[in-house]
Amino acid sequence: MNWIFKWLKRKRFYIFLSVGISLFFIYDFLELRLSNHQLISALSENTYNYQAEIHYFDTLKRKVRYVEIGDDSKPLLIFIHGAPSSSSFWLKYLKDSFLLSQYKMIAPDRPGYGYSGFGKSLTSVEKQAAILSKLLKEKKKLHQKIFLHGSSYGGTLAARLAMDYPNLIDGIVLQSASLAPQEEKIYSISYPIKNTPLKWVIPTSLRIANEEKMSHEKQLNQMLPLWKKIIVPVIILHGTKDNLIYPSNATFAKNKLINSPFVDLIWAKDKGHDLAWTRRDLLIQSLDRIFKIAKKLKNKSEPSL
Repeated sequence: MNWIFKWLKRKRFYIFLSVGISLFFIYDFLELRLSNHQLISALSENTYNYQAEIHYFDTLKRKVRYVEIGDDSKPLLIFIHGAPSSSSFWLKYLKDSFLLSQYKMIAPDRPGYGYSGFGKSLTSVEKQAAILSKLLKEKKKLHQKIFLHGSSYGGTLAARLAMDYPNLIDGIVLQSASLAPQEEKIYSISYPIKNTPLKWVIPTSLRIANEEKMSHEKQLNQMLPLWKKIIVPVIILHGTKDNLIYPSNATFAKNKLINSPFVDLIWAKDKGHDLAWTRRDLLIQSLDRIFKIAKKLKNKSEPSL
């Protein structure tokens, strides 16, 4: 009988060991971030042989990392990721041949993600916008035009930047963006994760995403009187079967953009929240359009000689 107990103890040990190892790799994977070396290496092979660069800046007691790639003489395109995510979400776009031919591109890690104070949440969209505005102000000295592409909660931030800093931005693409209060799915587990010690058990990136999500309604309500401040062209992309950020967010934004000189709402039929992967062609086409539209609008506003 002793050998049975020994076997059971040993089996239990290996089970716990396997679970521990699995959790380690799951946690590591769910950090959803790449180191500086990994980012640069992943972007090293591109049509133009551009060398990606990693930079940091400090403002409002936060340190923010961003990756940039491309030609400084071109307009600037800034990708803003959702939650949970990081700058690495945009790898395929940052090395896309067409986009590299049209833009200099930047992808920051939003506060709390990647290597921008990983694990230290900042639920205020206004403060996140204030932080990224420092980057926009610095880059505006070099690039005559700056465009934003915001995905999911990154779209929320892109809209807030256009509200608070209209003179720094020339156009935005809002993709699957959270924009209307209470128009998104909140999982029942989100509440105990927020309010109990359980939040310290889940992977860090998921905890930060949950803390942001539970603050969405408040943040979006604060933005309600500010939509009239958006004065740049906007393209809205949304999947008709988005069960996370409901399609009503897109129609809400279109109705609110009363002072934008151009608004186009494009539906991705039968697509969900993952347009960045399933309709990358549509995103790239929209980024091309927003640049051409902004250029056309500027030409119309300039007096003829």
